[in-house]
Amino acid sequence: MSSRLFAISFDAHQPERLAHFWSGVLGVETTDDSYGGVALPSGNDADYRLGFRPSPTQKTGQNRLHFDLTSSSLEDQREIVARALDLGAQHVDVGQGPDASHVVLADPEGNEFCVIEPGNNFLAGCGLIGALACDGSQAVGYFWSKALGWPLVWDQDEETAIQSPNGGTKITWGGPPLMPDPGKDLHFDLAPDDDQQAEVDRLLSLGAKRLDSPDSGDGTVVLTDPDGNKFRVLTRR
Repeated sequence: MSSRLFAISFDAHQPERLAHFWSGVLGVETTDDSYGGVALPSGNDADYRLGFRPSPTQKTGQNRLHFDLTSSSLEDQREIVARALDLGAQHVDVGQGPDASHVVLADPEGNEFCVIEPGNNFLAGCGLIGALACDGSQAVGYFWSKALGWPLVWDQDEETAIQSPNGGTKITWGGPPLMPDPGKDLHFDLAPDDDQQAEVDRLLSLGAKRLDSPDSGDGTVVLTDPDGNKFRVLTRR
């Protein structure tokens, strides 16, 4: 039994507007989403989507999850930053300091993301979305490695990273201490390979917890990982 990462989804006040922003930044077109909502292809070998689902939740702090976009040259980095600013991004300060070689921005709904300088060997070959950088414990890195069947590609000093066997975006966790839950954030949507309930039971055995939440009406099961981050197990389609 296993799940595949169907989508990394944004909580969005205006899903279509936010999807338009990321479509422009990444240079990809919207795609059909059999689970409803708005989606974009990731455009890399990890083969997930970017989802945008409506949420009234207000952002109360820095996101625990953010994308690191790669660049091939200083000119390419400047062009990505300029394109994002033209589409409605803003520069933000998350403590990176004036000498940082990466650029920190926030999308029109305040979701932080970084445009990484060229020559980053850890993200080489990962594609434009080089990493999903997460604030999280070593235990949660181990959990997601088992949950997705993605091997660990980094495990040192309580920092972990996993990557699909096919390559593409790495998912990284920076270790303790953990930032407070910002409320409005990014979340994983999992699509089970087989029976949904059996997959939910497997995830619970790995350390997930069931979250009591109103019935969504679409059969989705909401769980939390060992760090308390919500994620959804979708119905099999």
